[in-house]
Amino acid sequence: MPVEERVATRGRLWQECGGPRGGGWAGLCSWNGPGGRRSKRKGRVCFWPARPGRREDSPSGGQSGRPVTVAAGGCGFLGEHVVRMLLQREPRLCELRIFDLHLGPWLDELKTGPVRVTAIQGDVTQAHEVAAAVAGAHVVIHTAGLVDVFGKASPETIHEVNVQGTQNVIEACVQTGTQFLVYTSSMEVVGPNVKGHPFYRGNEDTPYEAVHRHPYPCSKALAERLVLEANGRKVRGGLPLVTCALRPTGIYGEGHQIMRDFYHQGLRLGGRLFRAIPASVEHGRVYVGNVAWMHVLVARELEQRAALMGGQVYFCYDKSPYKSYEDFNMEFLRPCGLRLVGTRPLLPYWLLVFLAALNALLQWLLRPLLLYAPLLNPYTLAVANTTFTVSTNKAQRHFGYEPLFSWEDSRTRTIRWVQGVESSSQ
Repeated sequence: MPVEERVATRGRLWQECGGPRGGGWAGLCSWNGPGGRRSKRKGRVCFWPARPGRREDSPSGGQSGRPVTVAAGGCGFLGEHVVRMLLQREPRLCELRIFDLHLGPWLDELKTGPVRVTAIQGDVTQAHEVAAAVAGAHVVIHTAGLVDVFGKASPETIHEVNVQGTQNVIEACVQTGTQFLVYTSSMEVVGPNVKGHPFYRGNEDTPYEAVHRHPYPCSKALAERLVLEANGRKVRGGLPLVTCALRPTGIYGEGHQIMRDFYHQGLRLGGRLFRAIPASVEHGRVYVGNVAWMHVLVARELEQRAALMGGQVYFCYDKSPYKSYEDFNMEFLRPCGLRLVGTRPLLPYWLLVFLAALNALLQWLLRPLLLYAPLLNPYTLAVANTTFTVSTNKAQRHFGYEPLFSWEDSRTRTIRWVQGVESSSQ
C-alpha cells in the first residue's frame, strides 16, 4: 500500500468535543436526549447514543446481546470506509467505538441513527488507552497503522506504531475478554521482494521468497505474525482468542492520498505525467469499499467459522484490472484532464536506480536538518517495477466474500472523488 498515512501515531492532538479543533481539551460528552448532561475533563471520549428511548444493557453484550465493535484506526483512509460500511451493512451492531489519535470532523454525521457511536481519542502505542477502548467489546477491527514507504517517519516510530501498537491491541483483547480480532495486514508482508521476483497470479499458499529490508514491510510482517500466533490464546473468562489477517493489494478509492498527490503533480507539470515503468509490469489493485466490505464480513463470520478462519490470512481482492501503477492511475486521472506521456519509460532503468540511490543518500544526509522524503527511493522503485498480482478465491470459499462494488462502479466513484479534489483546489 504505497501511501503515506498515519492512522494512529505518537503525540497528542487534544480537541474540544463539538468545539474548535485544537482547543487544548478533549471533552467527555454525553447526550441522552432532553435530560442528558455534558461534563468536561481532560480526556478523549465523546459518544452519541442512538435515538432517544433506546434501551441500554450490559457493555459487553450491547442491546439484547448485539455486538459492540471497536474500529481501531477508524478515522484513517481505510478505517473511515470500514466505519461507514459497518453502520450501513451490519444490522446486528449495537455500539461502534471509533478509536484514533485524530478524530475526523465527519464523525459529526454519525450522531443520529440506530447505532450508538463512541468516538475515543487515543494512541495505539499507549497500552492503557487501547485497553480502555477495547473493554467490553465483542470484536476489534484493527486498521490502525503507520504506512510509510517514503521515509517520513523513523524506523523506530514505524515499529512502535505497527508492531508495539498491534501487540497492545492483542493484549487488550486478552485482558478484557474480547474474543475476536480482525487485523489489516498488507500484501507487502509477502512482497514484492527487493530482488524483483514476480508474483504472478499467486494465492495465499503460493511459495515466494519474502525478503524485507525496508522498515514498513518489516513491521507489517512482524505485526501479522503476532496476530496469527495469538490465535487460540485464552482471553479473560477462558474462551480462546480468534484472529485473522487481511492482506489488501494496492488500495485505491476516495481519500487515497497518493492518488491526490499524483493528480496535483500532474497539474504542476501542465497536465502531464511521464511514464517511468514499463506497461508490462502488472499490479493488483483493490477498491477501498471492497476492502472495507471484506473486513465487515470477516468480523461477522469469525464467530461462526472460528475453526476454519482462525489464524488464517486472506488477500483482499476484487475485479479491478491488472495494470502498471501508472496505467491504472490513469484510469482515474485521464478523465480529469491528465495525460501520460510515453509508451515506454522515458528514462533507462539504470538511471532510475541511480536516482533512487541518490535520493536515499540525500535523505540520510539531510535527516538531521530537514525532512526529505521523495516518492522515488530504492524500495518504491522495486515495488513499482515488480509484477505482483493475485488470483484467489479463498475469501469466497471461507466466508462467502463477493465484491460489493463492481470495477465500473469503483472507477466511477474514484473519478468523481478526484474531480472533487480538482474543484476544491481551484
